[in-house]
Amino acid sequence: MATATADLDLYAHLMRRAGFGARLDELEVLASRPYEDVVEDLLHPERFPDVEIDMIERFYSTGNAGYGPIWWSRMFNSRRQLEEKMTLFWHHIFATGQAKSAHNPSSQAQINMFRQLGMTDLRTLLVELSKDPAMIFWLDNNENLKDEPNENYGRELLELFSMGVGNYTEEDVKAAAYAFTGWTLETPIPGAGSRYGGYHSKFVYVEEEHDHSDKEFLGETGDWDGYDVVDIIVKQPATARFIARHMYNYFVADEPPVSGWNEIPPKDPEAINALMEAYLGSDGDIRSMLRVLFNSDFFKEARYLRVKTPTELVTAVVKLTGEYQGIEIGISRVTGASGSMGQSLMNPLTVEGWPFGAGWIDGGTLNERVNFAVDEMNDADKPGIRLIINRLKEIGHPLSPAEFVGECVQMVRPAPLSKESILGLLNYAEQGQDLDLGDESKSEINEFRVLRMIQLIVATREYQLN
Repeated sequence: MATATADLDLYAHLMRRAGFGARLDELEVLASRPYEDVVEDLLHPERFPDVEIDMIERFYSTGNAGYGPIWWSRMFNSRRQLEEKMTLFWHHIFATGQAKSAHNPSSQAQINMFRQLGMTDLRTLLVELSKDPAMIFWLDNNENLKDEPNENYGRELLELFSMGVGNYTEEDVKAAAYAFTGWTLETPIPGAGSRYGGYHSKFVYVEEEHDHSDKEFLGETGDWDGYDVVDIIVKQPATARFIARHMYNYFVADEPPVSGWNEIPPKDPEAINALMEAYLGSDGDIRSMLRVLFNSDFFKEARYLRVKTPTELVTAVVKLTGEYQGIEIGISRVTGASGSMGQSLMNPLTVEGWPFGAGWIDGGTLNERVNFAVDEMNDADKPGIRLIINRLKEIGHPLSPAEFVGECVQMVRPAPLSKESILGLLNYAEQGQDLDLGDESKSEINEFRVLRMIQLIVATREYQLN
């Protein structure tokens, strides 16, 4: 039994990090297969049918709700869990926000692009990012003309999207800006700032606004355009290191802020080197890097070392309750909770995305997080809660207080609980008789006891860890 529990812990860790969590019944199915095979399924989302999203898109696209509820529905329900997790990964690194563009179709198209290309190669991603209308408008490349260059995109491409501070010069920034002159967008009707209708924008290359002079960029000279600049960037060891550290920070353990990476060494240099080797040995193939990461000992051993992001907390709670598997009005309320916790998707805090780690937790946001989790565990008829109650009933005998606590913890799966947390749960369990879910005359009160136990577990500090 200990071995089976240890196996479940590993698969649970994988699904928390490479996805948005899994219930006990789902983990038991996964654990019946070799771990490496489960990793390959995650790396190949095309093996699974996509979410039947047409009706959901038609429903949630009305009004000003935008793309948010559609994306959240995917995170809750898609079997392509890593595909959605990588979509969020690139949204964090290549941060753009609707607060400036105010144009839902462009924001939606960008997120869909991340989903489609998120596990391809960095060159493909950076080329498509450079042609993406939402990014062009966000960083003003539509104002980047050969006689009036705008350096915003060229600078962020180097600083935040590929290499990091300290690995390029101001002259490289200027050369990148000139290389991307003429890369602009078609203004959607009735205007780039409009929220109305489904009018789309598209990339436009304006030849007469492109600078064709020779440019020296990262030590190479030529009549470079945007494609050439990306080609030069992706072969740099600094780029391999930058993407490797982002992956480690996102999937393994919190790193220092990105702005300090040139001065502060990584927490695990060997792990970063392994990911760099995967990048450089595969021409920047993201899937190859992820394969190395998820199969590594440094990943398998890095359990509960990260604070759940608001998105991870919300999705974990919703997956546990089993709600929002189709069109449900309340999804906007639930997903809006993430914004109250500090992470509003489609509107990152800055061009640097969001912070990670303990920065997610302060007095106000911790209250929001705990209250959300507890409030969602309020109904024994929610599918996931009913599943927990039925599993407890299937045990076939009354549960002692220690068994009651242990079985519920096994199904909610917080980080290993402290003695203080365990004592608090036991104190509640011991306030009644042994839990007998087979006693139909007391079903209502016994189900309430299960609900209350689950609420107490998700209110622990350990539940905040991923």
